[in-house]
This record gives sequence, C-alpha cells and structure tokens, in this order.
Amino acid sequence: MKRPIHLVLGCLLLAGCATTTIESRKKERVAAYSALTPEEKELVDKGQVKVGMSQDAVYIAWGPPSEILQSQSGSNGVQSIWLYYGTTMQETRYWTFRAVPSQDHLFVERYLDRDYDPRDYVRAEIVFVGGKVASWRTLPRPTY
Repeated sequence: MKRPIHLVLGCLLLAGCATTTIESRKKERVAAYSALTPEEKELVDKGQVKVGMSQDAVYIAWGPPSEILQSQSGSNGVQSIWLYYGTTMQETRYWTFRAVPSQDHLFVERYLDRDYDPRDYVRAEIVFVGGKVASWRTLPRPTY
C-alpha cells in the first residue's frame, strides 16, 4: 500500500518542479517564432533580449514573467512591465540556549544560531511600449 502513495507523491513532486525551456516555448508559440527575423531567432535561441523585440520573442527567450504591471504616461502611452523574480537565501542570526551536561548536572549555555529563509527579489525588468521592448535591465542579487 505504501508503494502507490510514494509513486503518486513522487510524480506530483516532479510535476511541480517542471520548468519550461526555450525549445518547449518555441514549440508552444511556433507561429510567433517563425515570424521572427533571423537576428531575433538567433538572440531568442541564446536566451537574450534586445530593445525592439516583441513580447512573444521575450516570452520564448526568457519564459513567462513572474508579474506583469501596467502603467500609462502622457508621452509613451500604455506601458507593460514584466518582472522576473529570483530567490535568494537570507541569513537570520539570533541568540538561543541549549542544555549542556556537566558531570552530575545540566547547565544552560547561550549561543548564537542562524536560520536561512528564502526571499524573492526582482532579478530582471522589461518595459514594453506598443508591444515592443522599450528598455530592459537585470538587477543584482541583494546582499542582506
């Protein structure tokens, strides 16, 4: 009885870890990839982004964004901002206590311990105006 449960849990774990690749996204958006110029296809195949690229080209090169924001300015009109998140581990240090045996009795010792917690951060930002890349930037991993 345990074996089927382990099999189901393993499949769910693997399905949750699935990530898309450039090749799978090219198959997903065949028509969009076919419509790209040879230069854009070369960039997309390398996972690179360039000003002037379409949203489809960026999607194929970098995958789906973590978040999409919309804004409007007087001169540029409607902007779409794609944010890509990364994850880093943040260290937290704290004082705690532990029991230490000593001959016939225990005493309490204070010591410095640490935990590591995952923290999301914006690792890249792409601004689209009129469906084309107007600007993009990558951001460094934060140092906490």
